[in-house]
Formats: sequence, C-alpha cells, structure tokens
Amino acid sequence: MRVFVAGHKGMVGRHVSDIISSCPEHELITAERKELDLLFEKGVSSFLAANSPDQIIICAAKVGGILANSLNQYEFLIDNLRIQNNILHAAKELDIKKIIFLGSSCIYPKFCPQPMKEEDLLSSSLEETNEAYAIAKITGIKLCQALNKQYGFDARALMPTNLYGAYDNFDLKNSHVIPALIRKFLDAKEKGLDKVEIWGTGSPLREFMHVEDLASAIKFIMDLSKDEFQEASNNGVLMNVGSNSEVSIKQLANLISDIVNFDGSIFFNTSYPDGTPRKLMNSGRLQKLGWYPKISLKDGLKKTIDWYVDNANS
Repeated sequence: MRVFVAGHKGMVGRHVSDIISSCPEHELITAERKELDLLFEKGVSSFLAANSPDQIIICAAKVGGILANSLNQYEFLIDNLRIQNNILHAAKELDIKKIIFLGSSCIYPKFCPQPMKEEDLLSSSLEETNEAYAIAKITGIKLCQALNKQYGFDARALMPTNLYGAYDNFDLKNSHVIPALIRKFLDAKEKGLDKVEIWGTGSPLREFMHVEDLASAIKFIMDLSKDEFQEASNNGVLMNVGSNSEVSIKQLANLISDIVNFDGSIFFNTSYPDGTPRKLMNSGRLQKLGWYPKISLKDGLKKTIDWYVDNANS
C-alpha cells in the first residue's frame, strides 16, 4: 500500500514515517515543502493525482502552546483549515478513501466530564486560549464524517493526548509544556540560575504520551479493517488515543528538574493563565482493540531530554 504522510517533517510525522517505511508491505510517500505547500489547493491536488496514494495520514498542522495559540488565533484557524480542507477535498475528488486525520485532545470542552469520551465533543464551550485550533480540528472531524456518510470513505479521526518526544519544538515562544520545561531547566542549569519560573499555579492535571507510542497506535489503527474500526468506534469516525495516566504541572516540573539535576527552586507565576483545569482522555475504545502505550512518563522524559541535549545545537 502506498501511504502519503502529510507533515512528515513534524514531530508526529517523522515518527509515523519511520514506522511506515519500516514495513515492507508499505511504500512511504512524502514531499518537502518546496515541492508541496499544503496551504495551496492546486498543488495538493496535483501532487496526489501524480502520486496516487492508497492511504493518507494527515499529520500536518500549525501547532503551538498557550502563548502562540492566544496571540495567533487567525493563523491557527485559517492555516489549519486550509491544510486539512485541501487534502480532504483532493482525496474526495480523486477517490482516495482511506484517510487518518489527526487532531488533539483540545477539541473537547473546557469543563468536559473526566475522563473525556468521544461523545463529549461539542457538548459545551471550548477553552478560550486554543479555541481557534480546536474549531479547525473539529471541522476536520466533521469533514471526515461527511466523507464517510456521503461518499463511502474510510476516514478515521484520531485524537491524541498531549504529546512529547524527539523532534519536538523547544522554542520557548511557541512550544508546548514539556519541551518548554525541558528547555527552561537545562538553560537554568547551564547558566547557574537559582530559580525557574513557570506559568500558572502548577495545579492543572495533564495526560502525556510519548510520540513513539502514538506512531505505534496509528499503525495499529491503520491495519484495522473498516468493519473493525466501525464496530470499535460505535459506527463513528472519532477515536481517542491516550496514556490513561495524568500528572499535575507541578509534579511534571519537579520530575524534569530531578532528571536534569537542577538544584534551584521553582516559582509558579500565578499572574499567567492555567488553561483547562484537567484533561484526561477516555481511550477505552482503543484499549478494547488491544492497543496500550508502552513508554512511561519518566522513561519518555529521559529519552526526550537526552535527544534534546544531543541535538540542541542543530
């Protein structure tokens, strides 16, 4: 099977590409940005027509942490809509029926019942700081749902929990919490600082999963038959992919501090927002199929920190 991974240079895309290319029964298709800009509809359509993939995995997205989402809501909304609309519309026109669309746990309401189930989607209002990104991803889910119902597609929308790992974005201006904390503690240790500042109270609870586990889950779900996925998803399009464990931001900061051997203090600046108070996903549908994550948070953090230390200069 010829598999096109959109966004193969991103953190998720790199690991998904690795696992696809390691399978002799699959042929991996990718494209550099200079060859294919996913923001332009004609180029996407021409590329897919020329390469004729049997399966599309949409890892491409504009992503970032609380600050980036808050300050760039227009870009987060329109760029994500353009990327996914271009790919999905071209797939519809070319009759490429097998699609995996990746979203995020932030699609669920701010005060969603915990753990969050697939049927909780659109049950109440979203978290304000990442509303634009969430609306774009919800639109992608609905497009996949419509393709399935109207045109007999086999589109599957997977919602991963918070991810981290090699090739993450460690830029403090727009990174997510784990790479930001890793960068802060390592920089503080290198500079001999006695304190690290962290936004918020440290009380929010978050679920994290190493990106290698997500790549494994995507391959597992990709190999399911249409009937198997439909039965597991209750004839739906949506499936959560999580680790089933949560940790407070304070506990996370202390764990990273211990791993890097930072001997200073941690200051929680409560003038900054916490975001959603708790985000734990119910991944029961996927677990019933027999898939579970293998990498613990501590081991995953050690792997990520080692990777960052080895690659920080590049």
